[in-house]
Amino acid sequence: MEKELLKRIDTYKPLVIDLQTHMIACPAVSPHEGGDGEDAKAAYLLSVLKQMKFDEVNVVNVKDPKAKKGVRPNLMAKYYGKNKNKTLWVMAHMDVVPAGDLSLWKTDPFKAVVKGDKIYGRGAEDNQQGIVSGLLAVKAMMDQGIRPPCNYALLFNADEEVGSEYGLLEMLKKHTHFFGKNDEFLVPDGGVQDGTMIEIAEKNMLWVKLTVLGKQTHGSTPKSGLNANRVGAYLQVALDEALHKKFNKKNNLFAPETASTFEPTKREANVPNVNTIPGKDVFYLDCRILPCYSNKQVLAEIKRVIKQVEKKFKAKIQLETPIDDVSKPTDKNKFVVKLTQAAVKEIYRNQPRVMGVGGGTVGAYLRNVGYPAVVYSKLDETMHQPNEYSSIKNTLGDAKVFALVAMRFK
Repeated sequence: MEKELLKRIDTYKPLVIDLQTHMIACPAVSPHEGGDGEDAKAAYLLSVLKQMKFDEVNVVNVKDPKAKKGVRPNLMAKYYGKNKNKTLWVMAHMDVVPAGDLSLWKTDPFKAVVKGDKIYGRGAEDNQQGIVSGLLAVKAMMDQGIRPPCNYALLFNADEEVGSEYGLLEMLKKHTHFFGKNDEFLVPDGGVQDGTMIEIAEKNMLWVKLTVLGKQTHGSTPKSGLNANRVGAYLQVALDEALHKKFNKKNNLFAPETASTFEPTKREANVPNVNTIPGKDVFYLDCRILPCYSNKQVLAEIKRVIKQVEKKFKAKIQLETPIDDVSKPTDKNKFVVKLTQAAVKEIYRNQPRVMGVGGGTVGAYLRNVGYPAVVYSKLDETMHQPNEYSSIKNTLGDAKVFALVAMRFK
């Protein structure tokens, strides 16, 4: 039965191109980044779902005054299994990032161009490859007249690229009746070129904004002021040393950075001329923290260092946290993890391993409310780049992986 499913998926190359061509022509850029939102793409996908005759199709429109028609659509479709009390969800997002500098594109970013195995266009890989693979897996089951052991469902979200406020977060907050306590999730929105990464954990994310307030004065009379730039530089080095010393554990689940990272990144402009000593200095830290530590522990250490620096320089230092996100891991023994690992090995003939990552994905939102979630795709990693493309071979391969997981999901 499984062999017939895989053979059926191999016949779907023309469908991959057709689905991608229609979706690329719908620029689902967030209205908060200058686009219209997901309306056109959602309308197209809704027609596809209805044509495929799922057992259930639902639309959740989340209000957003900036979007076309004032809403951000989220689509759900369920194909019943023999046991209707448990569901394997394949979740992907419909929105895409803006095309960026058009001079860097060799093709029109919103017109699909097929060259060999590659389909070029904005969103082709991020996240339309996941959408297409999810659709093909269930289409093969439908075409073969097969019902999986449990339900197979698709969830196509809005707003992933700009924070998921109008997408998954809203679904988990106000529409939990669509999900069951035994449900598990496959999220095809992250991966590596050899297809070996099965992501089950993420580092906690903490962005810190530090504002040093001194006293502006002329460059020739430093004693009459307080150089916020100097205080900020001292604070940055003190934090770098203290944080790396205190939070120094490593975890080989995470690669390539096995330890917590505390990186100074953005620095805001202060004074426009050389001969003025700045009275204000603003810089940011991007902290990616292993789950064995809490963000509260890191913030406590940052506050301790701040007090020392304030006392040393008699300066005032303000602390803000633009992002303070915690991510629980998925147990590596969960069914969806084991099944995905086995299916990937079988389809791609590689040695997949469960891993953690430093970046954030929507998988964290699912894990934090108790749903096991695996982030997996075999990607060429062209997302967000000019000349983004998706591999047809990878799309079909991932569809086979999802089909095998579904057929073994009990």
